[in-house]
Amino acid sequence: MASILDEYEDSQNVLQSSQQLGRLPNINIGITHSGFVNARLEEEKPIFNKQRIDFTPPEKINHLAVCNNQLCMSLGKDTLLRIDLAKPDQPNQTELGRKDDSRVHKLFLDPTGSHLLISLSNSECLYLNRNTQKVRSLSRWRGHLIESVGWNKLLGNDTSTGPILVGTNQGVIFEGEISANEGSLFNTNPDQYFRQVHALEEDGRPVPVCCLEIERGLENKYFIIATTRKRLFQFVGRVAEGSEQHGFSSIFSQNQDLLPSFQEFPANMGYSEITFYTSKLRTSPKAFAWMMGNGVLYGQLDYVRPDSLLSDVKVWEYTPDVDLSLNKPISIVLTQFHFLLLFYDRVKAICILNGQVVHEDVFPDKFGPLKRMIKDPVGGLVWIYTERAVFRYHIQREARDVWQMYMNMNKFDLAKEYCRDRPECLDMVLAKEAEHCFQNKRYLESAKCYAMTQNYFEEIALKFIEAKQEEALKEFLLKKLSSLKLSERTQITLLVTWLAELYLNRLGQLESDGNSSVFQETREEFRQFLNNSKHKETLFNNRSTIYDLLASHGNVDDMVYFSVVMQDYERVISHHCQHDNYSAALDVLAKHCDEKLFYKFSPVLMQHIPKKVVDAWMQMGKKLDPKKLIPALMNYSQMGSTQQIGETIRYMEFCVYQLKVTEEAIHNYLLSLYAKYKPDSLLLYLEQAGTHTSEIHYDLKYALRLCAEHGFHRACVLIYRIMELHEEAVDLALQVDVDLAKSCADLPEDDEEMRKKLWLKIARHVVQEEKDVKKAMNCLSSCNLLKIEDILPFFPDFVTIDHFKEAICSSLEEYNHHIEELKQEMEEATESAKRIRGDIQEMRNKYGVVDSQEKCAACDFPLLNRSFYLFLCGHMFHYDCLLQEVTPHLSAYKHSCLEELQKKLSATTLSSRSLHRAAPKEEGDTASLGKGGAATTREQIISDIDDIVASECAYCGELMIRTIDKPFIDSHRFEEEKSSWL
Repeated sequence: MASILDEYEDSQNVLQSSQQLGRLPNINIGITHSGFVNARLEEEKPIFNKQRIDFTPPEKINHLAVCNNQLCMSLGKDTLLRIDLAKPDQPNQTELGRKDDSRVHKLFLDPTGSHLLISLSNSECLYLNRNTQKVRSLSRWRGHLIESVGWNKLLGNDTSTGPILVGTNQGVIFEGEISANEGSLFNTNPDQYFRQVHALEEDGRPVPVCCLEIERGLENKYFIIATTRKRLFQFVGRVAEGSEQHGFSSIFSQNQDLLPSFQEFPANMGYSEITFYTSKLRTSPKAFAWMMGNGVLYGQLDYVRPDSLLSDVKVWEYTPDVDLSLNKPISIVLTQFHFLLLFYDRVKAICILNGQVVHEDVFPDKFGPLKRMIKDPVGGLVWIYTERAVFRYHIQREARDVWQMYMNMNKFDLAKEYCRDRPECLDMVLAKEAEHCFQNKRYLESAKCYAMTQNYFEEIALKFIEAKQEEALKEFLLKKLSSLKLSERTQITLLVTWLAELYLNRLGQLESDGNSSVFQETREEFRQFLNNSKHKETLFNNRSTIYDLLASHGNVDDMVYFSVVMQDYERVISHHCQHDNYSAALDVLAKHCDEKLFYKFSPVLMQHIPKKVVDAWMQMGKKLDPKKLIPALMNYSQMGSTQQIGETIRYMEFCVYQLKVTEEAIHNYLLSLYAKYKPDSLLLYLEQAGTHTSEIHYDLKYALRLCAEHGFHRACVLIYRIMELHEEAVDLALQVDVDLAKSCADLPEDDEEMRKKLWLKIARHVVQEEKDVKKAMNCLSSCNLLKIEDILPFFPDFVTIDHFKEAICSSLEEYNHHIEELKQEMEEATESAKRIRGDIQEMRNKYGVVDSQEKCAACDFPLLNRSFYLFLCGHMFHYDCLLQEVTPHLSAYKHSCLEELQKKLSATTLSSRSLHRAAPKEEGDTASLGKGGAATTREQIISDIDDIVASECAYCGELMIRTIDKPFIDSHRFEEEKSSWL
């Protein structure tokens, strides 16, 4: 017994599997019409897989019940075997303790697997709880042969069943409740109460209640199903909220006045059985199947219907091989798509979708006739037993072929639902649905389905073309296009081009038919297609083809729209210009701000709408290069109207004064415009442009020539002044205004000779041309460089001295004052020379005292060891130390001079030594003279070196002040010094 669930594959299993696979349709290996490769590498397992339990019962099996993984088995007369399928190696055997001849009539196990009812043939009933070993008698139930039990799924638990319904062999329905507790001192029975609630009849006679089922619907609505041999009864009623514990008597009382709803069939095989299918644990059943004399009544359960729970009811009639007198069905089990019928020697599986027998399993005779079939609603396993064996069915992948049945029934949505994870099957369903829609002239639906299949594209397209269904063809192409990958560029290009042609054909037909509303809808759809971001790249790469298609159909509006979508604004603007719609062209330009398009189309637009164009230019600001717009401006400023010229000047002024453009061409062009059309602004522009060459952005020579050609002398004078051609400026200014000439004459401030010359020009002009003596005298007062004697030669001989009396006197007084100033300066210079000579004499006699312990301020070694320098500040340095301190800070010029002096010093030292060694005694006087000359030269060199090196103290002079912002360590030595500290 310990190995009751040690399963093995029965030899019959292999045989049945092979037979079932043999009935499967032939499998085509290779490429099908759908484009899928169907290659099965291994055989599929059968849906109904039978396994025999390795168990040999010690006695004959009378009855078996399974629920919630709890298996109860009645063996022989008095033995009860209980097994927890989660612990199959720990079976529990209980003796009923019956001494009479009564046998077990039926076993009833509740949905929790906790409560077991044992109906005995002597009309007694026993109770056994899962957690106890004691079998207890239900005294209130005595005298009734129990045929069926309707369990309470809502209130049942491990210790109590809650209110339940019990059907007897006399058609009476009782309500009762069983509790596993021991009870009180006066009430030790497990049955809490037991009362009759209803009685069922057939043809006026009581009949057994074959089955009972209790289901709860919405809003405390309860449905009770009871079956007899030929009838199926339904009791529907509500139970007040919170009163479920009081039972179901209220439901039956609501139906006392009216006959309960029932369905009846004529045939009678002495019993019936109803079974239910629940998709998920602890949910209400969804379908039912009732096995009765005429066949199997099956359908769905609809909890929303007010009067009946059953819906979509169908009857499956028994096949001809079923003889109710000899070979009637024993039991039934319902799965999701099949119901299984148990016969004495076989099991048949019938598909509820098409009523076909899809599986038949024949059991060997050695195990004896089959007795009953039970399904565990929790585990989903189907159990079958004989007197000597127990079998179990695994139902796996039951829905794998359902899609094909739904497809054959034209229920394509359900077919697709059940093959969603099998693309090759889904493709077949879609193809079948597409063909079905096509045959029924639902072309648009057919196109959508065809687009999702892998069927040959050419065949489908030709099919719609032959049927002259362009709308369906378009829908097919659109769906196909949306399913393509971005890498499939060739296919995308083909579909996009074809769709554009179809849209254009359709638009042309609608326009000729005058159907404006549909035309607008189609045009909007076409434009959405053109503006679709998914294939925008394809449209852009093939835009020339699309343009050709649009042009061939004469569809100008959509061509403009397509140009905008493709950002081909040049084509849009050209279109507007060709149709004289210049404002629209400018709007496109202004909206998209493309500089190149501005440069290209500005000449045309400037000719027709100059003000708007200039406004657009000014709005663009610095995005436009004014120099590239000059060709358009020059063209129409020369031959255009006054408005065009005015707008040209306005834009040039905007560039100069607002954008601060410094391009010479712009300024020169503005100058030319001022000279020709707005001379009043010319001089103002020149004055605002500046008076220094560095500030001016126009060509001075071009401006001078332009002003000279048009006779603008004041402007020419201003340009001469900027060019520093003062003589020319004064000469030209004298032709205009003497005061203007005077302002020009004072410009060369650093060149007194030039100023005097210019003023003499003015004086000569005043005297000789204007012959105005007073003005000439005013020139003397205006320029302090002119004297009366400078301008006297310009006057004629007949002029009397009275006119020059004051000027001559003033000149003489000025000369006397100048002479006095020179005398004072000479006296001050003499006194300063005396003081300097005294200071020099004092410095010659100045000395300093150096102690023998003094050290060099640079090297800290004794100072008197070698030649040194003593500064007034008190710092003392060796000659070589001071040289080392000062040399890095010398300028390049002084550094080269120092090196040159050092080389000369070395050379003089060597020459003096060699001369001293080589001189003969008789030439001593001559040698002495040579030595004295060399010494003089050497002293001069040392003095020059001292001037460079020792002009100031290295620590107190300007040298130290200049190095205050320099680092203590040179940059090239910093890393080396830094690493030395690590």
